[in-house]
Amino acid sequence: GVFAVASGGIHVWHMPALVAIFGDDSVLQFGGGTHGHPWGSAAGAAANRVALEACVKARNAGREIEKESRDILMEAG
Repeated sequence: GVFAVASGGIHVWHMPALVAIFGDDSVLQFGGGTHGHPWGSAAGAAANRVALEACVKARNAGREIEKESRDILMEAG
């Protein structure tokens, strides 16, 4: 199969738009957006995972993730 890939300059705050655009069948490559987390790479990876799960859950619950992006991410954090 073929997957869409988002890469380069993306970080946790882009997650709602990425989930809305690419859906579930995609590859999201967070490099600098993970390693640039102020608490280190492990915290950046955890933040990405939490944000992804929150966005997918919100989308599946019928929320408009692009319009509600800030609220969704703040609720997850």
